[in-house]
Amino acid sequence: MSKNAYESAVIINATLDDEQIQSQISKIKDAITSNNGVINEIEDWGRKRLAYPINKSKIGYYIFYRYEAETTTVAKLERMFNLDEQILRYLTLKLDNAMLEYLEQKKSDAANKVEEVEKTNLSTEKKVDSSDDEKEKDI
Repeated sequence: MSKNAYESAVIINATLDDEQIQSQISKIKDAITSNNGVINEIEDWGRKRLAYPINKSKIGYYIFYRYEAETTTVAKLERMFNLDEQILRYLTLKLDNAMLEYLEQKKSDAANKVEEVEKTNLSTEKKVDSSDDEKEKDI
C-alpha cells in the first residue's frame, strides 16, 4: 500500500497533569509509528482556551501531528481517539501536494524571519557597543 501525508489535530483534556499529557502525546506517537507510520513533525501549541465548552472543559491542550501513513493506520488512530476519554476532539486531514508545498513555504518563511531578527539584533548590539565606547572616550 502507498503512504499518504496526513495531519491530525488533537485536543487533549487540559486538566491533566503535564506528565499525563506527555504520556498521551507519546501514546499517540507510538500508535502512529507502530502501525508503519512515519512522523514528520509534531507541533505543540500547549494549553489554549476553547471557542466553546467541550465536556464542561473551557481549556484544551492542542497538538498537531504531521505524518505519512497508510489509510488503515489512520482508521486505527481515529478509533483510538474515539475510545480515549481524555481526547476531547480530533481532526485528521489528508494533505495534498499543494498543502505540503504551502507548509514548506511557511516553514522557510519563518526561518528567514528568525534570521532577519537575529541580524537586526546583532547590528543593534554593535551600534550600542560602539556608542558605549564613544561615551567612554568622552569621559
